[in-house]
Amino acid sequence: MMLTMDFSTQLLEHQVTAILLLDDHRTIHYANPAAEQLFSQSAQRMAQHRFDELFHHSKFDLSTLMQPLTTGQSVTDSDVQIMIDDRSLYIEVTSSPIEIEKSLYLLVEIRQIEQQRRLSQEINQHAQQQAAKVLVRSLAHEIKNPLGGLRGAAQLLERMLPKPELHEYTQIIIEQADRLRNLVDRLLGPQKLGHKKPENLHAVIEKVRQLIELNSSYQVRIIRDYDPSLPDFDMDAEQIEQAILNIVSNAAEVLKDQPDGSITLRTRTDFQTNIYGQRHRLAVKIDITDNGPGIPSHIQDTLFYPMVSAREGGTGLGLSISQNLIDQHNGKIDVTSWPGKTVFTIYLPLK
Repeated sequence: MMLTMDFSTQLLEHQVTAILLLDDHRTIHYANPAAEQLFSQSAQRMAQHRFDELFHHSKFDLSTLMQPLTTGQSVTDSDVQIMIDDRSLYIEVTSSPIEIEKSLYLLVEIRQIEQQRRLSQEINQHAQQQAAKVLVRSLAHEIKNPLGGLRGAAQLLERMLPKPELHEYTQIIIEQADRLRNLVDRLLGPQKLGHKKPENLHAVIEKVRQLIELNSSYQVRIIRDYDPSLPDFDMDAEQIEQAILNIVSNAAEVLKDQPDGSITLRTRTDFQTNIYGQRHRLAVKIDITDNGPGIPSHIQDTLFYPMVSAREGGTGLGLSISQNLIDQHNGKIDVTSWPGKTVFTIYLPLK
């Protein structure tokens, strides 16, 4: 039941911050217009629900939100991610105790920090990824040099062995050295900038779709949602194909045992796109969405690092290579993941 308030209500109605009033069961008793706009619901409708029913998922502790009712002290969480409908939002939440009509309630203030948080996160993650890339490449070069000597010594030894049956052991050394060298080459990723020329993005994505659908081990439905107005633009088609294929094949691998598994490939034009602190007037936006179990939260911030994988038996190289290829096109890759929905978004600036 909605509380009746006069002057206090008028003050709250004019706040640009979303404000909710909760009881000790997290039931909503009041919501100001800013909260109605944030949650896309009327105050009357919200009053029929508990606070945690307003969003599908959240990454913050609701018990912490309720602490002020027992401690009498306000609490603030400045880095909260919630999912409302299909929107992923970053918010700052402050909860404070307030007494109304001799009853204790919780005043919850919610402020969106989407743009600032995303920009800060992107710049930090990009710097960390570049540092990790330099470290991996340094280690890879240090590994490749002794591997070459090891392989050469095994070949010389093979020629000097008196018995042919002993060649089996030198072959093992050579094969394992070659295997490690291939792994190191994959860690290093593409070393040269590709040759860019005007290409049709949808033709590239269609090649990816065909490769996935021709793979008999993937039983996944692919949905296409293309924007036909996208112009051709300068790209290395093979590199963009590889970047997208790595992401789509990862999703298909996760979904291969899920009967209703689906992947949606969506293209759109994006305006005033911010890529690592630089604003671009126009960009291509590619969404790769799957309905799988989601990415574990503990690896989401390091997902694009080499050797990090959410799949058992995965090498953790595919996404790292995709990131490198998109970087070479001055673009970026974002990811949002919840149980039942994961979205990889690729941004490529248009000149």
